[in-house]
Amino acid sequence: MMRFSGAFIPYMTGLITLAGLFAVPAPGSGQRSADEDSVGIPIENDLVVSSCVSCHARDEAGRMTRLSYIRKTPEGWQTSIRRMVSLNGVDIDPASARQIVRYLADNHGIAPEELRPGLFEVERRMLDYDYEADDDTETTCIQCHSMGRVITQRRTGEEWGLLLAMHRGYYPYVDFQAFRYSGPAPGSPDAPEDMRHPMDKAIEHLSEAFPFQTADWTDWAASMRPARLTGTWAVSATQLGYGRLFGEVVIEPAGATGGEFSTRATLTYARSGEGVTRQGTSVVYTGYQWRGRSALGGGGDPLREVMLVERDWQTISGRWFAGDYDEFGLDVQLQRMGSDPIVLGMEPRALRRGPGEQHVEVFGSNLPESLATQDVDLGPGVTVLRVLESDRNSATIRIRVDADAVVGPRDIFVAGASRSEGGFVYDEATSIRLNPEWGMARVGGARMPKGYVQFEARAFHEGLDGRVGTDDDVDLGIVDASWRLEEYSATFGDDDIAFVGELDRNTGLFTPAADGPNPERSGDRNNIGDVWVVADYMPPGASSGRPLRARSHLIVTVPLYMRWDPWGDIP
Repeated sequence: MMRFSGAFIPYMTGLITLAGLFAVPAPGSGQRSADEDSVGIPIENDLVVSSCVSCHARDEAGRMTRLSYIRKTPEGWQTSIRRMVSLNGVDIDPASARQIVRYLADNHGIAPEELRPGLFEVERRMLDYDYEADDDTETTCIQCHSMGRVITQRRTGEEWGLLLAMHRGYYPYVDFQAFRYSGPAPGSPDAPEDMRHPMDKAIEHLSEAFPFQTADWTDWAASMRPARLTGTWAVSATQLGYGRLFGEVVIEPAGATGGEFSTRATLTYARSGEGVTRQGTSVVYTGYQWRGRSALGGGGDPLREVMLVERDWQTISGRWFAGDYDEFGLDVQLQRMGSDPIVLGMEPRALRRGPGEQHVEVFGSNLPESLATQDVDLGPGVTVLRVLESDRNSATIRIRVDADAVVGPRDIFVAGASRSEGGFVYDEATSIRLNPEWGMARVGGARMPKGYVQFEARAFHEGLDGRVGTDDDVDLGIVDASWRLEEYSATFGDDDIAFVGELDRNTGLFTPAADGPNPERSGDRNNIGDVWVVADYMPPGASSGRPLRARSHLIVTVPLYMRWDPWGDIP
């Protein structure tokens, strides 16, 4: 089984925002209004003041220029500090930098409701995000980075103007790329009514859509406190290509300041039965932003953890990820445990009706050490024949599904605990789909790291409407497919498939080729291109006698040659 290789993980913290703390004034941005001046947040930390006051003046109320009028994620503040070090020569050690990030993220952060739309950015997810609020602003910003970097911060109107000015100062080409108007001349038939520069439109929109002062932050700041997370938590997770994991994580306090924890997670891959144990440390910023690192014994397979702690301290969810491009990861859900049993799920989830017996494993926490058949109820038409073995975290059960059992979801009941729609009775898998629906890999290995893509095939039932590919199709889970590549024909004589890389026939892991010019390819071209990833699967008892097939578009592109990698030791 593929695991997270340490070779994939030298850099874990993403570049979350382009917001700087130093910039020249933006033309037309104006001066800070009296109302804006009054909402600035005082800086009350001696280390922040002593480290920053030489450039950021502090007024009689303790407000410092720039810093007091910006709110960002921990990653955003970290990026700002790194910019100060690299571009402005600030002399600061990593330990002090971590303390400053902690203070600013706690006191000049963003509320949970403000962060949720941009969670994909801090969780380092690859997705095709569409910012629907304003197309012009999106076009202006995404020429160089994702909108996630923008929507995960809050600023006064003047600060949004100064941010745009910073971009123009450090990256002058943005004027021609996106910031300044370059369309038809005024008075021409095709000229738009609004002739303002795109950057001016963006400043106006961002000032209104993401203002410094919000009710969400006011409410959260009033009740914010260090999260009390000590205890044992039930874990449900999914890993692309490998399915679901279940287990527990023990969270214990670490450090004397509060909000710092050590963790020990014991997880089981449901499909394979393989168990893993991970140990780690974490910091919870702003009362809810979990940032941590964990590894297997001996430091292998390190993962970065980015999660959101809910207000009631009963659930935590997010992503644990690795890879030079953060491409490998787990989607994780933690549920606080008490004394009552918890049912987390069942493997396999899909129960095929018909003759013969089947084995399933029910996963949970605080389950009785010894279960009787009457303690387990998988719903109408499913007979529990025998409990083969059980412990507090799982139970292996032999069942029979009636040939006339009604197709549909089943609630799982174990020893008084339940999981709604934890199983599904079906007659036949009618289609498969690939996840992801499209992928992007990066060539590498010579000068830059490779960017991998893991694919998985999932079987589906056609649902109650009897039609494949509609909204009521039911996901039956991962299946063992046979994988191959096909040419994505875009030009005459297209030969991308011969150069872009290899797809593991059994696992669906795509490994790209090396970066740099290839003398074996016409024109000494790089090993980039487009291909189809194709999966075939023969479902048991298929009425057609033919395998199910699906494909995904894979783009193999160049590395990110300009990467500003963060400090590796900051969680």
